[in-house]
Amino acid sequence: MKKALLAVSFGTSFPDTRRKTIESVEEDLQKEFPDRTFYRAWSSGFLRRKVKEREEIVMDSPAEALDRMAEDGVTDVIVANMHLMRGEENDSLQNVLLQKKDKFARLAIARPLMAENQDISALAKVLAEEFYFAKVEELVALMGHGSEFPMENPYCRLQESLEQIAPGRFCVGTVEFDPGFEPVLQAAKAKRPAKIWLAPLMVVAGDHAVNDMAGDGDDSWNSRLQAEGFRTECLLQGLGQIAGVRKLYCRHAQEAEVL
Repeated sequence: MKKALLAVSFGTSFPDTRRKTIESVEEDLQKEFPDRTFYRAWSSGFLRRKVKEREEIVMDSPAEALDRMAEDGVTDVIVANMHLMRGEENDSLQNVLLQKKDKFARLAIARPLMAENQDISALAKVLAEEFYFAKVEELVALMGHGSEFPMENPYCRLQESLEQIAPGRFCVGTVEFDPGFEPVLQAAKAKRPAKIWLAPLMVVAGDHAVNDMAGDGDDSWNSRLQAEGFRTECLLQGLGQIAGVRKLYCRHAQEAEVL
């Protein structure tokens, strides 16, 4: 059996955060699975095209990476899934794997970072420890991307878990869909914190973090909160830079389920 590990991320067009986040997670995964040949793929076609044009870097799609592994004689694959939750990107990855699984004797996929309630609780604990420096009179606002969910919203469940661990210290919002920015503004008005720390709830601190969260435009979270009279500080740190989050990704890869 020739074994391999495929790390699948959404990708980013920001080279600095790519090295600090995606590649940091990939490095930890390789240390976790030293007996497996390492491959990587990005699920975003837009970002694959962008880095090819800007940096002349060619990134495989998940389908291309799986075909490459099959050509290399790989028979046993673990897919380390670096998506945050079960949404459109994760569903697309699952469909690709189902189409390609007959190429391998064994194909297993790790669940996303916030797949189950226990995963969300574990992430909440990591985040509470990571933002230990935020004072009781301050507020940490986390910006997620957002997605449509047929059932319970994982962002709302994360908010509930954080509230149990660190009451009144965190608020979770999203760029798109629910819960949006409103919970952040409501939490700020209710608490009137001495300062609001803004940080991305995303693997990378890319376009959304730089522009939608910390940007100078009138509609950025930073600008909107300052317009309401709040003092803010932006942290351009992706989840991939947090050691505890990388450990969670490694744990999920160890627990990958066979398709």
